[in-house]
Amino acid sequence: MSLIRRFALDNRGATSIEYAMIACVISVALVAGARAVGLALQTKFYGPLSSNLS
Repeated sequence: MSLIRRFALDNRGATSIEYAMIACVISVALVAGARAVGLALQTKFYGPLSSNLS
């Protein structure tokens, strides 16, 4: 029983897990932002080209 209690009260790995979660959120935000910028640039530069071809 003391092993379970000791495990439940141990919080040494909590900081690393919090940092990993923050890094995941930042990486998802970066990917979403890069995708949005990419789509905006694609529309800006390829939009006029496609309208001239038709």
